Amino acid sequence: MAQHGRDEDGLAWPLYFRAFGEYKSPVYIYVLALVFRVTGPSSLVARLVSAVAGLVAAALLGLLGTRLSSSLPRRRLIGLIVFLAAALTPWIFEVSRLVFEVALLPALLGLFLLLLQRAAKSEQWSWRICAGLGVLLGLIFYVYSVGRLLAPLFALGLVFFLTRRRWRSVVLTWILFAVTLLPLAVFTVRHPGALSERFKHVTYIKPGMARSQIAIRFVKNYARDFSPWIWLVRGDPEPRHHLPGMGSLLVGVVLLAALGLLIVMWRHRRDAWWRYIVFGLLVSPIPAALTLDHFHTLRLIALPCFLLVLTVPATEFLLNEDGPRRRVCRATLTILVLLILLQGAFFQWRFHAALPREDAFDSYYQELLAKALERPERPIYLFDKTPAAYVYAYWYATVWGVSVDNFRRLGPGESPPPGAIVIGHELPCKNCEVIIQRGQFQVYREKTVDS
Repeated sequence: MAQHGRDEDGLAWPLYFRAFGEYKSPVYIYVLALVFRVTGPSSLVARLVSAVAGLVAAALLGLLGTRLSSSLPRRRLIGLIVFLAAALTPWIFEVSRLVFEVALLPALLGLFLLLLQRAAKSEQWSWRICAGLGVLLGLIFYVYSVGRLLAPLFALGLVFFLTRRRWRSVVLTWILFAVTLLPLAVFTVRHPGALSERFKHVTYIKPGMARSQIAIRFVKNYARDFSPWIWLVRGDPEPRHHLPGMGSLLVGVVLLAALGLLIVMWRHRRDAWWRYIVFGLLVSPIPAALTLDHFHTLRLIALPCFLLVLTVPATEFLLNEDGPRRRVCRATLTILVLLILLQGAFFQWRFHAALPREDAFDSYYQELLAKALERPERPIYLFDKTPAAYVYAYWYATVWGVSVDNFRRLGPGESPPPGAIVIGHELPCKNCEVIIQRGQFQVYREKTVDS
């Protein structure tokens, strides 16, 4: 895409990218292609894109904290606390270290909430605000698979802002959001069922399943996604998404968010903005609750964003409380902020000191590819159990300046010729000489008849 504006199948400027037996969301791919157009392909650059997106998300949430505060002298302090909490929260940080489409979603959601908060102060929204909200909802829809459900839900939540003077603005926002979905309608007509194929493999909802069973399973999954034990102690069980042995949220953040929720229900329950934040918190787990995985970090990524927003009323309350409880409130806030900083620093230390998660990321593939490239035989055959493993060879070869013409993928039922060098993926060879084996992969030489 960076070089020719075409995907690996030769399709020009696709809306969704066919890859690994499914279709990938486009926003992150186009952002990365634009960056690679300038820098060239690089693992470091790709990771920096995600890292910057995570930092931007934390900054936007911090800026939102300053805008939400009614205490002018303490706005910057509240914004700084929210920024540090967001930047140190393992959930946000770990997603920003993965080169996945979801890495952009917290920043887009933060920008959407920032613009919505500005709109909430006005009885009539300008067309620019309506257009901005509609486009951001569209980007959330296209950035990651869960956005296809979250964006319509977030759009539905705008009903909280309906008033006699504002209803036209809300309806215009809905219309503009719908306009962003027109390319999706064209894509769906041309590729019926393409975007739902992945969902069929990750959901527990199967044909013939009783509605009561579906409802019970959904409620269990939904309740589990709000489990304090998982939030604070266990975290996501998938090592690719989360560092084992720690929770995904910081204790101080959860306590502040819980207090913030109580304050909202007590003092701001008639405020459309805060009702929208509570609504966003409640609908965020819905996409994940429809799938088989237990506490999936990526599909739940909107949840910590709304929790961080809820820390604002709690922080402001503890800072502004006067009278006999002032010292207690200030001391409580100080303890919670120190707890956020200390636990966040401890997580950072553990994250960077941990052993490489080689099996989760197949990082040993570079060693196997180097061994295969040392051999004179060409082409090198790629024998994959799944339709994804060949990308490792293509990616590292491109980064190393090696032409992908040196490789040939073997299709189902094909066998490598005698004497060929093969990189096999979870496929034990029967008549071969293994050169190196690591994890799921092995490099081997197919034996000739004589040998």
